[in-house]
Amino acid sequence: MSDEVTENTLKTTISVGGMTCAACVRRVEMALKAVAGVNDATVNLTTARATVIHGADWGGEDGLKKAVSDAGYQFLGVFGATPEDPAEAAGKREIKGLKIKLGVGLVLSVVIFMGSMQQWFPYLRSVPRQTMLYCLFVLTTPVVFWVGSRFYIGAFKAAKQKTTDMNTLVAVGALSAYLYSSAATFFPHFFAEAGLTPHVYFDGAAMIITLILLGRLLEARARGKTSMAIKRLMGLKPKTARIIRDNKETDIPIDEVMKGDVILVRPGEKIPTDGVILSGSSSIDESMLTGESVPVEKQTDSNVFAATLNKSGSFTFRATRVGSETALAQIIRLVEDAQGSKAPIQRVADRVASIFVPVVFGVAVLTFAVWYFFVPEPVFSRALLNFVSVLIIACPCAMGLATPTAVMVGTGLGAENGILIKGGESLERAYKLTTVVFDKTGTLTRGEPEVTDILTSEGVEQKDVLKTAISIEAVSEHPLAQAIVEKGRQEKLEPGPVENFEALSGLGAMAVLNGKKCLLGNLRFMEKEAVVMDGFIKDAQRLAQEGKTCVFIAAEGRVTGLIALSDMPKESAHETISILRDMGMNVAMITGDNEETARAVGDALGISQIHADVLPGDKAEEIHRLQTQGQVVAMVGDGINDAPALTMADIGIAVGAGTDVAMEASDITLMREDLRSVPAAIRLSFQTMRVIKQNLFWAFFYNSLGIPIAAGVLYPFFGILLNPVFAAGAMAMSSVSVVSNSLRLRRFNIA
Repeated sequence: MSDEVTENTLKTTISVGGMTCAACVRRVEMALKAVAGVNDATVNLTTARATVIHGADWGGEDGLKKAVSDAGYQFLGVFGATPEDPAEAAGKREIKGLKIKLGVGLVLSVVIFMGSMQQWFPYLRSVPRQTMLYCLFVLTTPVVFWVGSRFYIGAFKAAKQKTTDMNTLVAVGALSAYLYSSAATFFPHFFAEAGLTPHVYFDGAAMIITLILLGRLLEARARGKTSMAIKRLMGLKPKTARIIRDNKETDIPIDEVMKGDVILVRPGEKIPTDGVILSGSSSIDESMLTGESVPVEKQTDSNVFAATLNKSGSFTFRATRVGSETALAQIIRLVEDAQGSKAPIQRVADRVASIFVPVVFGVAVLTFAVWYFFVPEPVFSRALLNFVSVLIIACPCAMGLATPTAVMVGTGLGAENGILIKGGESLERAYKLTTVVFDKTGTLTRGEPEVTDILTSEGVEQKDVLKTAISIEAVSEHPLAQAIVEKGRQEKLEPGPVENFEALSGLGAMAVLNGKKCLLGNLRFMEKEAVVMDGFIKDAQRLAQEGKTCVFIAAEGRVTGLIALSDMPKESAHETISILRDMGMNVAMITGDNEETARAVGDALGISQIHADVLPGDKAEEIHRLQTQGQVVAMVGDGINDAPALTMADIGIAVGAGTDVAMEASDITLMREDLRSVPAAIRLSFQTMRVIKQNLFWAFFYNSLGIPIAAGVLYPFFGILLNPVFAAGAMAMSSVSVVSNSLRLRRFNIA
């Protein structure tokens, strides 16, 4: 898709397949920038898209395709040229292919293991060993070269970039075991000359490929879910708008709305685009933008926003921002940018492999040279066997298990306790957290107003004030009215009959009850009707400082009572803040609410760091500002408006009662509303990451210890050479250590 950027530059967006890490992003960007006429190129790993800024005279799509292909990746086409996202389609094909190969690998690996250990299975003991070896060779070959083809391709890509990674280690380990075992199968006399009984490792080669392929499948499925948040946001956009042209109402597709169009919105409809009200008034649910549960009263000249919900009243407004300019479109862009800017964490295994693999190759070559050129009576077969022994003992089987087993046990334990952790990357970040930022409404608080105080004038009972209020509010759908009616229901009060009911938008309502003219509404309404306040203004000011909303009740021109409502903190909020502080965390609160209300909630919960009056886009900016100060930030939220901040944060934690968008944009999802799951999730992440580090140590310990022995350093002193059988034993022990250590997580107390 090409769009004009300036008079002299154009923008083309393409989809790229095969990228798995930040290194891939850099490689693709460098390749695209080298295309003739390209001024700049940026790649988003999450969406698998590359945006290229270029002039009118440039290399074209063919140039981009060649550059991407030559770099070792897939050119999936120009984004927008087809209805389906090519990157998404490629991702589905990749997952399907991985499932098929994993299934074949698992079945064949089990059969190969049984054949390798035929003495353990009575019905296989009668098969001649040499015949069994030929069968194992035939069964292992497709596992190594077909099931594991992606590892060799990845190793080749890394080699072209003059580096090594996990793919290199897997390819070397699997090929070493396979080639050595093949030689032992077809040239046993070669081993006999060296005085050794040939031993095969076909099962090791097959297991390496299959187990690590399982990890790749889990990673691919996790990557496929990251774009769901953006899709759900896009799904919020209304499809049509009712515009007024030439005094006629016409429904048109939303894409055809232009700036300046006059649009009519009826009760219950979504507002199609951003604009300013021309006539009429209403209360609008803007919770998808602000997260605040109380609808906002709108009148002439008030701003309205796309995809917010008109609760009551019809109005017309003039479109001021359309398409990509709307607040919703900006939130979508923020989510997309934040997901792309949070570069995947480089795996510890990859970092170690970049050093470990060249060292292993160097030691192996040196071993061969020493045993062939510098020992008395050199034997080629002995030198070759020692060379291969070094490669075999460096086999990455345990390293392939190190992260997946810990992640699987840790995430499984979390799931049992209502904590969903998306994967290893989330865990790798969580243990470094220094600051936890909470959204207020719906996260720290219940998200719905409830009655907290009922004050009355002298000689008036609370139940009388409440009965008057519920009688007037019984027919209203406003959340404050519903909260008052719910309080009356709890007190077992029934609303009385009213006459001449009249609702006044932005003020309140009036009606005749038991022959008396009664009013219910805000201070502005009382002042407008010249009601005698009898000292209630001071009470209202005090309650407002506590973050409460005040509703006055008046009869016959005099206030008889005041009802205060507030969005109360959840029961677990205060304890959660205390636990996080005990863990050494800084705790902050962020909200679109005003400073006074936010401060009242913060004081009640013991939170001193308050960010109030923060709009959706600014929430992500606030998180980014904390990060620039050196903080590693977790964001806890539940609404669509929290999605950009959740993705910008180092760790996004969504509470399960929130929206699907927030859950998709987060790294950790809490299935319960109990906020004590937040510190529990962080503790679980700490523990799981600690186990991963321990696993990586044990994965290399046996192998690294065995490498010099396999090279023959003990031979001059003790006459000891490492038999390949013991090399296999070391491999097995490292795998057992890793799995056992991971299983220890099951005993971790998550509470």
